[in-house]
Amino acid sequence: MTHGPFLPPEVREQFPGTAGRVYFDMALKGLIPRAAADAAHTHVDEVLNARANKAAHLRSVEHCREMLAALIGAHADEVAITKNVSEGLNLLASSLPWEKGDNVVLCTELEHPNNVFLWYNLRKLKGIEVRSVEPDGGRIPGEEFAAAVDGRTRLVTIPHVSFSPGFVTDVRAIADVAHARGALLLVDAAQSVGSLRCDVGELEIDALAVATQKSLLAFYGMGFLFVKRSLAESLIPAHVARYGMDMGVEAGETARTGGEHLPYAPGARRFDLGNYNYLGAQAAEASLELLASIGSDRIEAHLRALTARLVEGLLELGLPVAGGAPGPHLGHIVAVGKSGGGHHDTADDPVMNDLHRHLTANGVKLSIRKGVLRMSLGLYNDVSDVDRFLALVRAWVEARGGVA
Repeated sequence: MTHGPFLPPEVREQFPGTAGRVYFDMALKGLIPRAAADAAHTHVDEVLNARANKAAHLRSVEHCREMLAALIGAHADEVAITKNVSEGLNLLASSLPWEKGDNVVLCTELEHPNNVFLWYNLRKLKGIEVRSVEPDGGRIPGEEFAAAVDGRTRLVTIPHVSFSPGFVTDVRAIADVAHARGALLLVDAAQSVGSLRCDVGELEIDALAVATQKSLLAFYGMGFLFVKRSLAESLIPAHVARYGMDMGVEAGETARTGGEHLPYAPGARRFDLGNYNYLGAQAAEASLELLASIGSDRIEAHLRALTARLVEGLLELGLPVAGGAPGPHLGHIVAVGKSGGGHHDTADDPVMNDLHRHLTANGVKLSIRKGVLRMSLGLYNDVSDVDRFLALVRAWVEARGGVA
């Protein structure tokens, strides 16, 4: 089996949620480290005891903005603070200057529903055309995207890593397709940033949305929207609030108190809305510091090595692994079963349902998504998790007399 540059045990020790179980559900909700929990407790204690300091809370928000920007190779002014991925996607989509007859191109089968609903809603509101291409064996199909994009395509949107079956998209290839026709590229990075390296400059991404509850190892209720500066400053945000305005001394008194003059904040900051999730920011600050201390390259190498070991073991046991042997499509998510069977969180195959029951009954946390068992690993996982998981699968296979 594959061996790789695994992270030291000190990393795992920061995640008490790994004790006594195999936690393979990062794609649903990542575990948080002790430092994030400590930061959250500190925040609650300050509020409870009337020691809350909003200036300090705002500094935490700005530090999160700066660290997320550094993580994806952007500038802090290119990052807006959001509640979640869905809000980020909607903020960008609703602020584009759509004209009737414009189109958006995506692969609805591989998108999370929250990057599908908004486009059909815009079809109702703006008269745009929604063009959906068919997946290629669970993969984003480059040739089909190229055929669908034309001179009226305003935007192409893809997942960096699909939520099911979890394959890594060749983002740069799709970016080249979009940009060749003058279209923008919007990336749903819910399942990638924090686990896999994602440099927006290298990948030629125009806009990207991510939230903190998965690979950024923090809570629900906080996210980030990256918008390339040149794009952001060409847009009038569809929704505005005080924190999305430039409230400095140059703004003038009318702008600071509210008036017809709208001094939009530089770059993507103009998309900031209202007060922030200060509790979420303090927790995310601690988790982002942990990620920065390890580095994206080391985290990705660790996860790819673990998932390769997992895939090789499952294939040896005769399991139908989506995508087959390890390759460029494999990141930190492994899917078993027939992709597309069942609904969002169910499987049609009784064999896969039986395996799911066996694993959950034996202390494994995983999900079913669109017909497949989805195992999603985090930086807190190690070889012992993979080997324990494979031992459980082996026992199930032997008890059944095979997989069929």
